[in-house]
Order: sequence, then structure tokens, then C-alpha cells
Amino acid sequence: MALLANSMPPLIIDQEELRRWGQLWLADYNPENNTPKNRNAFARQQSVHFASFIDQAFANSLSVMLGGIPIRSAYSRSLIPNEPDCVEIGNVRIIGGVRPQNFDVAYRPDGPRVAFDSKTLNDASSIRKNWQNMINDIATEATTVHTRFPYAIVAFVVVIPRPALAYQQETDIIRTLERLGSRKNVLNQSQLAETIAFIVWDPETGIVDASTPAATSNLRKEIFSEAIYNHYLERYKGLPPHNVAQIDYDGNDSQFT
Repeated sequence: MALLANSMPPLIIDQEELRRWGQLWLADYNPENNTPKNRNAFARQQSVHFASFIDQAFANSLSVMLGGIPIRSAYSRSLIPNEPDCVEIGNVRIIGGVRPQNFDVAYRPDGPRVAFDSKTLNDASSIRKNWQNMINDIATEATTVHTRFPYAIVAFVVVIPRPALAYQQETDIIRTLERLGSRKNVLNQSQLAETIAFIVWDPETGIVDASTPAATSNLRKEIFSEAIYNHYLERYKGLPPHNVAQIDYDGNDSQFT
């Protein structure tokens, strides 16, 4: 069995990949089918697939944290992983206390220990109409996991292009996400997430805005992985499948081989 690492690698958002998506966002046509689309917005399928590389980056970091275990595609209707000890990516189905919910990445060797979802609002109209719905979704997803699995770590990344974000919306979103991403222990309110990263990016360059949110915010991408690791260590350190020794059926210590 893999041993728990000493840290979780930082979440790396690839600038060149963001810039490539930014060119699609800025264009007035969809190169996949050569059809018109609005400037400063994704076409529908582009919007659906945009954050997939961020999901992969999170899965990579989580895999390293868990000792280099494999990353496998999830079966959307399966309630258990297709291998005993793996990180799942795709539509990972978790039956929670409120409703069944699909997450983008999860680790669930004995039920969900880590559940991750990326959230994107990709144009000014979507932000104006949908940011509060996104907040409701985050709170509901955290609730549905924590009411059945209070020890689970629920994490989100919220990604928004800078040109589409108005100042007042930015302020309101940050304040709300800071409250939602503040679950410190298993007795805290179930609608809170253990950690949330808020990422604002420039479609022209693919550069993530280093000044947003503020340096003191709990939404900083730089502390995202550290928060997950510390929560995981506190809740699962020394427990299977990470402990070096296990107790055999006769009650004697034995070592993993």
C-alpha cells in the first residue's frame, strides 16, 4: 500500500493552457465547427470542457499526496472505485444526505475522503445571472457529502475571466466564498467546504491575477493544497490504507509488503 506523502503539491494552473482557452473565449466563432459565437464568451461545449485541465491538475496533486496512487476514469453510475486505492476523475458519483451528486475528482477507498469540484462562470451575463446559483450549488454539494460523511474533505476551485467580472460582483463573490470555505473540523456546519480557491484569469495572456483575492484571504490558490493536506492528516493519519503496520486476524502486528 502507498504511504501518505509529506505534503500535497501546489495546484498548478497551466498558463499556456489558459491562454489557449482564452483565444477561444475572445474569438467570434467556434473553430471546432466553424460556427459563429459571441465574443468574450465560450460556446456551450467549450464551457462544459473548459475546466477539465484544472480537474486533471488537482487529480495529479492528490495522487502524489496519497503516495503516487493511480488516477482512473470514474464510472458515472458506480458507487465504488474501479480499483481499491485510486484517485478518480470524471463524474464521480457520491450518494449524500441530500441528493446523489457527481464530483469532478474524488478519493473514496472506504467512502468519500476527498471530493473536489471545479466551478466556472465564463462571461458577464453568466456571472450576473448565475453567481448566486453557483453559491447555492457549492453549499448543497458540501452539505450532501458532510451530512453522511462528516470526515470527508470537500474542496472547490472557482474560475472566472477578469474582463467579465465587475467590481461589486467580485467583492460579493469573494466575501461569500470566504465564509463558505471555512470548515475547520468535523463538528462545523455541513454546508461549509474545507477549502475553496478563487482564480481570476486574463484570456489574453493566460495569467492568473496574483492580486485577487487579497493576500490574507483563505481563497488564495497558494494555500489550497496545504489546507487539504492538513485536514487529511488530522482526520486520516495512521489509518488504512496509509499506515505502515496492520493488525492481522489473530490480533498481531504485521507489516505491509
